[in-house]
Amino acid sequence: MATETDHSIPGATIREDVIVPAREPWSTKMGKGEILRIIDLEGQQAVDFLCYNADDLADRYNAANTIKFGGGLYIGEGYQLYSELAIPMMTLIRDTCGHHDTIGGCCSAEANELRYGKKNTPNCKDNFTKALREHGLGPSEVVASVNFFMNVPVGNDGSAAIEDGLSVPGDFVDLRAEIDTLVVISNCPQADNAANGFNPTPIRVIEWSEGG
Repeated sequence: MATETDHSIPGATIREDVIVPAREPWSTKMGKGEILRIIDLEGQQAVDFLCYNADDLADRYNAANTIKFGGGLYIGEGYQLYSELAIPMMTLIRDTCGHHDTIGGCCSAEANELRYGKKNTPNCKDNFTKALREHGLGPSEVVASVNFFMNVPVGNDGSAAIEDGLSVPGDFVDLRAEIDTLVVISNCPQADNAANGFNPTPIRVIEWSEGG
């Protein structure tokens, strides 16, 4: 059994095992039943995540459906990510952190300029756009993402803010593809709020399947 510091996966067939540098995007196509492990190597690193039905790229992750069918704003072990057509796309089968964000969406150059007065900052929207271009999709296909390891508590009065992440070095999530899926990640570049502890860091992703 893997632990927070030992990420060997006994009996697994490893398809890909890569370090995604700080501030960079990454994407992959997963077959039904394959599993993606996302590891927060240094802690408090937000990982913005989108997925698309590989057989119908217009059917993509939908935050509202995921919240409605999951029964809450924060996803954790056992939750599923749903598409716009209400298809379960991925299941969170293991989670050492919990409390992942569904409402903050991704940062953008425009939002960063409005909030922090800085022009042309590295951002998740541009990362998603870059990654999606490789799969024939454009910026209009970037929708509100799920944000693993990002902490956005909501108060009783409806107030919300990005606060220090809860993940520690080595925390990870395992996501099983329920359909053939295009996965796109932005290893969040944000340095002006607490999404990454004001210090973007690398992550590790392992794509694997059980057995031979």
